[in-house]
Order: sequence, then structure tokens, then C-alpha cells
Amino acid sequence: MFFIRKKSNSQETLAPEKFQMFLKACEVYIENLKQQGKLVAAKPIVWSGKIISGRSDKWKESSYDETGEVIGGYYHIMANDIDEATEIAKANPEFKFNENTRIEVRPVKMKEEQTGFVYPSE
Repeated sequence: MFFIRKKSNSQETLAPEKFQMFLKACEVYIENLKQQGKLVAAKPIVWSGKIISGRSDKWKESSYDETGEVIGGYYHIMANDIDEATEIAKANPEFKFNENTRIEVRPVKMKEEQTGFVYPSE
């Protein structure tokens, strides 16, 4: 799994022509991953929302972008290991079009080893 971390919304910061080029590059990247059997899901995340913290007797709500960096989307991919996943992430067009992009690459836990609980998929 990887998360696209950004400091700005591409639609707001890129010129309209460049934004269209960016979208097309993302479409090609996604299609290539699908053809390789590496893609489970990929979605952009809307640039609005909240962060909640605390507990039931004292909730705190704050802006989703309070840290100046926002998760702009995610890719659920299939990879043999973290190194392969990292190489897949490095080919993401975000790096070409958005200089402040960072991609967080993390494995997805499928099962609790202690209890045997298997997390649902899809």
C-alpha cells in the first residue's frame, strides 16, 4: 500500500494544460499496474475533511491539513516485498509533476497472528 503525501492540490497549483498531462500520466500508470496484475485499488482523496482525536468524553476536531501535508490519494498494490513496492512507487507520476510529493510505502496486515483473525478484503 502506498499513500501520496502532498503539500498542495495539483489541480490548484498546476497550469490547466499541465494538470491534464498529470491526469493522463496517472491514468497510464494505473493502467500499466492493472495490466501487470499489481493493482488492487487506487483512488484520489478529496481535499476536505477533519482530523479527530481524543475519546468519547472529550473529542477534538481539527482541519485535515493542520500539518501542511495532506494524503492526496492511495494505491493498494500487490508486491513481493517492500523493495518491489518501493520501486513501483518511484515510478508514480506524482514525482514528475509535483515536486513536494512524498510517497509512504507500507505493507498491509492481512491477519492477526495472535488471534488468527483475517481482515476482510473488498
